[in-house]
Amino acid sequence: MKIELIAVGKIKPPFADAEAHYLKLLKPLMPVEVTEMKDDDALGRKIISARMSGGSQPDPGTVVALEAEGRDMKSERWAEWLDQRRHEGRRLTLLIGGPEGIPGDVSGMADHRLSLGPQTMAHQLARVVLLEQLFRASKILAGQKYHL
Repeated sequence: MKIELIAVGKIKPPFADAEAHYLKLLKPLMPVEVTEMKDDDALGRKIISARMSGGSQPDPGTVVALEAEGRDMKSERWAEWLDQRRHEGRRLTLLIGGPEGIPGDVSGMADHRLSLGPQTMAHQLARVVLLEQLFRASKILAGQKYHL
């Protein structure tokens, strides 16, 4: 399964090091491609153009907006959910908005709205938390213990 994380803004220290760490850990298990967008408008345009391109751009597949109001799941359920997406054989596109979150029109284009928890967190931290949860899910699915 191809996974793309589309995020608003460029990641900065100290979050950049943590993101690089999890991307390296994920590479052999569940590779993730990160795309950084300049602003929320660019985020929306990317999804709209991919969905309407008629095949000239990669289909974004299943689009997931990560939002505080989204559905939250325990790690085991998150792993099961990812496994279901993997068996669908479609690309998985995960969206993280900027400081103001994901605009409503972009959120409305998503197939799913998920949450990383009830707390509000910095969007750059959300990127790291999401990658950590993807790594944890990949270990759960592989039947391996999670230790760093």
